Amino acid sequence: MKKPTIGVLALQGAVREHLQILEACGARGVALKYPAELRLCEGLILPGGESTTIGKLMVACGFMEELHALSRAGIPIYGTCAGLIVMARRITEGDQPLLGLMDITARRNAFGRQVDSFETDLVLEDIAKKQQPFRAVFIRAPWIDEVGPEVQVMGEFGGKVVMAREDGMLVSAFHPELTGDDRVHRYFLNMVEEAS
Repeated sequence: MKKPTIGVLALQGAVREHLQILEACGARGVALKYPAELRLCEGLILPGGESTTIGKLMVACGFMEELHALSRAGIPIYGTCAGLIVMARRITEGDQPLLGLMDITARRNAFGRQVDSFETDLVLEDIAKKQQPFRAVFIRAPWIDEVGPEVQVMGEFGGKVVMAREDGMLVSAFHPELTGDDRVHRYFLNMVEEAS
């Protein structure tokens, strides 16, 4: 069986950890630095990092239109933490470049600053049940304030939406690549398989 090729946008953020977990799941992970490399991918991960910096670098490096084209072509995209923010159609504060792919409103640094980072167990729809929760790592994490009618809420913490899906797009406020648990990445790989 052919390994799916999953790109990880390598402008800034937790790239290596995503590549490692993708390889452990049997996929081929590729660090992407140039828009032309998007053609290699059957799926794409927008990693955590600093969302304003990632947004500005996407503009400066010519990624914006290419990423829109990728989404229109039905290629699944998964955004973690800062990736969630840049995929959002709206943010509650600030002014930064957004892809606007998902009908969500994101709140940046919603759970607090770096010193407020934490781990918690989550129940995630279609991924982690109450008996086997997902240990989620939140680092200067956003949350989702509002979701559109086509958005499926997949996980909540403290009454706030922290994971959601809309068609071929998936976002999480936490960093699944920083745990030993590959269930979120395997779920995304299933999305890639369904799309192909």
